[in-house]
Amino acid sequence: MQLRQLAGSRAPGVEDLKRELYKKVISYMTVGIDVSSLFSEMVMCSATSDIVLKKMCYLYVGNYARVHPDLALLTINFLLKDCQDDDPMIRGLALRSLCSLSVKNLVEYLVGPLRAGLQDSNSYVRTVAAIGVLKLYHISPTTCTESDFPVALKALLLHDPDAQVVANCLSSLQEILTLEGNSSEEASKEKELLLSKPVIYALLNRIREFSEWAQCLILDLVVKYIPSESSEIFDIMNLLEDRLQHANSAVVLATINLFLHLTISMADVHQQVYERIKAPLLTLVSSGSPEQSYAVLSHLHLLVTRAPILFSSDYKHFYCRYSDPSYVKKLKLEMLTAVANESNTYDIVTELSEYAANVDVAIARESVRAVGQIALQQYDVNAIVDRLLQFLEMEKDYITAETLVLVKDLLRKYPQWSHDCIAVVGNVSSSNVPEPKAKAALVWMLGEYSQDMLDAPYVLESLIDSWDEEDSAEVRLHLLTAVTKCFFKRPPETQKALGAALAAGLADAHQDVHDRALFYYRLLQHDVSIAERVINPPKQAVSVFADTQNSEVKDRIFDEFNSLSVIYREPSYMFIDKEHRGPFEFSEDMGSLATTTGSAANALPSQRVEATDNDLLLSASEKEESRGHATNGSLSYNAPDYNGSSTAFVSRSTYPTTVRPGSEIAVPNAAPPVSIQQASSGIDDLLGLGPVMTEPQIPALKLSPKTTLDPATFQRKWGQLPVALTQEYSLTAQGTAALTSPQILLRHMQVHSIQCIASGGQAPNFKFFFFAQNSDAPSGAGLFLVECLVNTSSSKAHVKVKADETSLSQDFAELFQSALEKFGSS
Repeated sequence: MQLRQLAGSRAPGVEDLKRELYKKVISYMTVGIDVSSLFSEMVMCSATSDIVLKKMCYLYVGNYARVHPDLALLTINFLLKDCQDDDPMIRGLALRSLCSLSVKNLVEYLVGPLRAGLQDSNSYVRTVAAIGVLKLYHISPTTCTESDFPVALKALLLHDPDAQVVANCLSSLQEILTLEGNSSEEASKEKELLLSKPVIYALLNRIREFSEWAQCLILDLVVKYIPSESSEIFDIMNLLEDRLQHANSAVVLATINLFLHLTISMADVHQQVYERIKAPLLTLVSSGSPEQSYAVLSHLHLLVTRAPILFSSDYKHFYCRYSDPSYVKKLKLEMLTAVANESNTYDIVTELSEYAANVDVAIARESVRAVGQIALQQYDVNAIVDRLLQFLEMEKDYITAETLVLVKDLLRKYPQWSHDCIAVVGNVSSSNVPEPKAKAALVWMLGEYSQDMLDAPYVLESLIDSWDEEDSAEVRLHLLTAVTKCFFKRPPETQKALGAALAAGLADAHQDVHDRALFYYRLLQHDVSIAERVINPPKQAVSVFADTQNSEVKDRIFDEFNSLSVIYREPSYMFIDKEHRGPFEFSEDMGSLATTTGSAANALPSQRVEATDNDLLLSASEKEESRGHATNGSLSYNAPDYNGSSTAFVSRSTYPTTVRPGSEIAVPNAAPPVSIQQASSGIDDLLGLGPVMTEPQIPALKLSPKTTLDPATFQRKWGQLPVALTQEYSLTAQGTAALTSPQILLRHMQVHSIQCIASGGQAPNFKFFFFAQNSDAPSGAGLFLVECLVNTSSSKAHVKVKADETSLSQDFAELFQSALEKFGSS
C-alpha cells in the first residue's frame, strides 16, 4: 500500500522512503518469502532517476520474471525506456535486466535494444550487450543467428578499443559457435576463423590490457592455435614471457600450459620451458594461500613425474612448514618422493624421518611410506633400511604397521637385506600389530624367512590358536600360506600347527580361505615335494612394482593441464557428467576413449611408452605419430577433448622437420588378432563358460576395407542420424578372455573392415565407436556408425547402430555380430 502511494509522489524525502521499502522487499525475497504480489507496485516505483532504486528494482524483476512469465510483460515498457536513458549506467543495467528475463515470448523485444547496445558509444553498455547476445542465443538460437549478432560480435572482437568488450565478445562467440558447430558446417568454419593468425595475434598484442579472467580466456584459445612454422612459436613465447611473472596464479598456469603445448614436439625447447617455469611455480607455492599452494603443487607434481631430474635440486622447496594444512603436507611428501635421487636422498630421508614423529597420525604414516618408496627407487638403500628399522623402535602402533608393510616390499625387491631386517622384525610381537595389512605382512615374513627366525613356528602356532578371533580374511589367507611354507623348512616343529591351520581353514566361513585350505590339503595329500614346488618355489626379486596409473592416463591428464583433472589426478571424463563434458565430446558419452589414428606402418600407434628422465616428453614422439594433425580448430584426435596441442610443430633448423599428416584418418594396417590358448569350445559349453554359438549366415553386404573418416564428420553424423537398431550380443568365452585391453578388439575388427575411431575403458567395461562403409557406396556415403559397450563380466556387448542407408542396417548388424563372435577364436 505504501509503495502504491509513493509511486507517483515527488515530495521531498520520498526517494529515501522508497529505498527503505525496497530494501525490505528485497530482504524478504532473499530469505524465500514470496513477494510477487507487489510486482505491479515495484514496476510503478521504477520511474525514478535514483540508480540505487533502479538496481533493486531490476533485481526484483529479474528474480520473479523467470517464475511468473506473465508478469514479465509488465516490465517491458519501462526496461525499453531505460535502455534509451541518457545515463550509460542505467542503459547498461536495463539491457542486462531485459536479457535476463529468459522468457521466450519476449524475444522480439530484445533484438532492437541489443543491436543498439552493440553500437553504443559507452563501453559498459557494449560489454553488457556482448553477453546479452549469448543470453539471447540460449533463449532463441534462431533469432540470434538470423539477426546476424555473431557477425556483429566478431566485428567488435577485432576493432573495439575497450578490452573488456573484446573479452566478452570472445566468450560469447566461442560458446555460440561451439553450440552451432554441432549442427552447422558454416559455424564450424567460423569457429576455425577464431583461430586464424590475425585474430590470435591481435588478441596477444593487447593481452596486457585485459583483466586476469580475460587473459586466461585468450591463453586457453591460443592453446588451440596451430602455428605454421617454428618462428611463430618463439614469437608467441617471447610475447608472453612476462605473463609468467604475473601475480595471478591462473594467468601463470594458463601461460605455462600454452608454453608446454607449443613445444611438445621440440624436445630441447620443451626442456628449457621446464627450466623457465620452475621459478614462477615455486614462488606461487610459497607466497599464496594454502588452497593456491595445493593447486600449484598439484601441477608441479604432474611436471615432476614427467621430468624429475629437472626439479631434484629444488627439493628443499617441498619441505613441510608447521603452518601447512595436512593436505598440502601430504602433497609435499609425494613431491619429495618424486624428486629423490642419489644426490639428495640422504637429506630428504632425514627430513622425512623427522615427520614420522608428527602429532598428525596421517602425516606420520605418509612420511614412513615416503621413506619406503624412496628405498624402492634404489637410492641409498643401506641407509634407508636402517632408518626404517629404527621406526620399529618408536613403539607406536601406526608407525610399526606402516613399517612392516614397507619392510615386506623391501624384502621382495632386495632379498639380500633379509638378515638385517629379520633380526629386528623378529622382535615385533604380533599382539602389538592390530592392523590387518601390517599383520599380514608380518605373517608373510614369518613364513618366508622361517629358517632364519627361531621362534617362527611358535609365533605362527599362537596365531593359529587365536584363529577364530582373527576377523581379517587377508590375515587368515596369509597365515595358511605361511604355516605351509614353514612346514617345508621345519617340519617337526610345524606339523601340528599345519594340521590345526588346515582344519580351521576348511571350517572357515570365508570362501577364499576355505578353498585355499582345501587346495593345500589335497596338494599335500598327493605329494609333499610337488606341493613345495607349487606353494614355495624359488622366487626372483621383484624389479618393478605396478604403477597405479598407466602412461596413457598420465598423458591424458597432461593434455588437460590447468584444469581440475590435475587436481583430481584423473581425466575429466571420469568425474564430469555426460551432459557437461563440453561441445567437443561426441553427442553420446565417449567415456575413456582415445581416438584410433595413425599411418599404415603403425598397427596400433595409440600405444604409449613410459617416460624416463632422458625422455622429458613422455612419449611425445608416440604422440606425434599417433595423433592426426588437423587444420586450426578441428577436433583433436585424442578424444574426447578438443586440444590443438596434439599437433606437431616444425622446429628450428637444429631439429628434424615433422611432416604434417592430412586431416583424414588413415586406418592402420590390421595386425593379426591376438591368439590366446583356451579350452575347446565344447569343454567351455559343457562347463557353462559360454553360450553355444551358431554360425550366422553372412549377408550379401560388402564393406570397404580402406574407409577413412575424420572425427568432426563422425561427430556431426552421429548427432544427425537416428538410431537404426539396438542389439545385444554374447561374446564367446575365448573372446571374453582375450579382451584384456581395447586395442586387441580394434585389430580384430579391422580385419573385418570395421574401423575404430575411439576406444577406451578398463576391465570389465570397455567402450568403442566403430565405423564402416558400404563398398558399393560413393565416397562420403553409405556409412555405418556403431557404439559398442562391452562388459566382460557378463560376456555381453550392447550395440547401437546408425546408418546412412537404414535399409542395410540389419545386414551390417549381422556382419558386425559375425566379426564379434569370431573374436578370440583364431
